[in-house]
Amino acid sequence: MEVTSTFWIGFNLFVLLMLALDLGVFNRKAHVVSVKEALTWSGVWICLSLVFNGLIYHWFGEAKAIEFFTGYVIEKSLSVDNIFVFVLVFKYFQIPSIYQHKILFWGILGALVMRVIFIFAGVALIEKFHWTIYLFGLFLIYTGYKMFTEQDKQIEPEKNPVIKFFRRVMPVTHELRGDKFFVAENGRRHATPLFLVLILIETTDLIFAVDSIPAILAVTQDRFIVYTSNVFAILGLRSLYFALAHVIHRFVYLSTGLAVILVFVGLKMVLVDVIKIPTHISLIVIALIITASIVFSLMKTKNEKGLDSDVV
Repeated sequence: MEVTSTFWIGFNLFVLLMLALDLGVFNRKAHVVSVKEALTWSGVWICLSLVFNGLIYHWFGEAKAIEFFTGYVIEKSLSVDNIFVFVLVFKYFQIPSIYQHKILFWGILGALVMRVIFIFAGVALIEKFHWTIYLFGLFLIYTGYKMFTEQDKQIEPEKNPVIKFFRRVMPVTHELRGDKFFVAENGRRHATPLFLVLILIETTDLIFAVDSIPAILAVTQDRFIVYTSNVFAILGLRSLYFALAHVIHRFVYLSTGLAVILVFVGLKMVLVDVIKIPTHISLIVIALIITASIVFSLMKTKNEKGLDSDVV
């Protein structure tokens, strides 16, 4: 597949345009994102992803279109695990809903930059040292095992080494200062708890990127496909958070399903030179695992009520 600079430039201009519209037009003023608004924007991002998938089919053929869609489904599924963490972090720091969109906007902007670095580094490693694909596969199998065995593990933000280091180099206010990340007090610059949450969001995504990028590399090592499928999934993550935050606790088996997916794609990478699993088969397996985990979760929690806190 030959991707000219025109494709790269055009796609990145589209991403910048959407981010500018998001922050400068649609969300210029801080507001509480309703479930209806979140569902609408989730639908918009999914539709845009499918339209782009159609363009991939038109430009590069069916095989690349399936690779894009499979990568998108994997990244979208794994990103739901981020939402569990977002809910816990916002609740821990008591961040009102009105400020959450701003944190997620800048958090996802940083996530896009980190993903680019991971994608190009991962593809370069596999191209130069083929045996690294086995290491990625083993890592995914191990990660899936850890995810399965540590599903009830609680996050402890104040024990995060990045947060502890940041507190040593810069003072942090005890309370929020509106939607500001930094304020000047007593002649010295202070960070606010809002910025601490942003740091946690970024470090959380860094950890998830270590899992999700190798998972997509199990499907394809085409930089353009991996990059674009990642970007579309990440851009829709904020809307997905606001749409699911109040019911995310009902997806009790989702982590189990994601763990199984990681083990599956890990095995696919480890056995790449022994058994060639077609991409469309991988897509079907992944879709079945996700569907089953969601259906069984909703069946188990059908009598549970949604969360009503202002911080979720």
